[in-house]
Amino acid sequence: MAPTATAASAEQPATPRPVDLGLDESPRRADPADPPAVHVRARLDEQIRALLEHEAIARTGTDPEGVHQMRVAVRRIRAALKAGGADLGEPAATLPDGLRWLGGVLGAVRDLDVQLEHLRGLAEDFPPNEREAAERLLLGLRAARRTARTALLAALREPRYRGLLTALAAAARSEPAPAGVPAPRDEPEPAMIDVVRKPYRRLSRAAAALGADPPDDDLHELRIHGKRLRYAAELAVPTAGQPIQAVIKATKRLQDILGDHQDACVAEQQIRRLLAELGPDPQAAFVAGRLVERERARRADCRARWRAAMAEVEATAHALLNA
Repeated sequence: MAPTATAASAEQPATPRPVDLGLDESPRRADPADPPAVHVRARLDEQIRALLEHEAIARTGTDPEGVHQMRVAVRRIRAALKAGGADLGEPAATLPDGLRWLGGVLGAVRDLDVQLEHLRGLAEDFPPNEREAAERLLLGLRAARRTARTALLAALREPRYRGLLTALAAAARSEPAPAGVPAPRDEPEPAMIDVVRKPYRRLSRAAAALGADPPDDDLHELRIHGKRLRYAAELAVPTAGQPIQAVIKATKRLQDILGDHQDACVAEQQIRRLLAELGPDPQAAFVAGRLVERERARRADCRARWRAAMAEVEATAHALLNA
């Protein structure tokens, strides 16, 4: 069920256009032979435009994909900023804190959208009286989402948000050091493929450190490492072609499995909290038990599959980096 527009959304200022931020009408491009600094700027330009495009949808509240795609754009921008050879200098100094803030307010809405959709889906095959009990159980999540959406709309009105967009655009418009000029600290200019080396090493080390039955939090951390590798790998697509696509596909599969695992863990906690807040309701308690049972089965399935997915990531990454 898609969220409905609110009165607050009608009060939102218009979404700025790329040209309002000083960007060209056409997106910035990078050629395969260009250094990482050029590819990073092209990526920033691309993702600023995606942020603005989906902001207009997020403001209305009619389609959860607006918030989701804004959050994805924020994550891709953060990955681009961390890429080796970005050479963004002063224009990027304020960006990490601002992106964390924006990602947080977007994530609060998105996580609740995902939980509501998933838990409703789990109860779809329940009898009508049990589906009604499930809806009573979800009253707390719906209220939390309304609060989170109000906070998001307020954030999009803040000068801080427009300042973040302006700083992002300045970084995207900036020019890297000319060819032949030494990189900061006299470091050699990295090849574009090198942007995946560090995130891959971190993912691989984190996976190797896990025991036979790792804690839920460790698997969640592994997913974060996988997400960072995937977004870094996307930067290298123009120069690495099919080998990097194989890494992206394998990493996305690992992300999906570990994401389902994390969602199952969070959903069980939410169900128990919602039941406690609802108060005495035998039918809702019965439904909560059924939902928890299904979440535990999902969690177990993910734990049985993640190592095979990780092995695929390692195989594709080795083929890419050792070619």
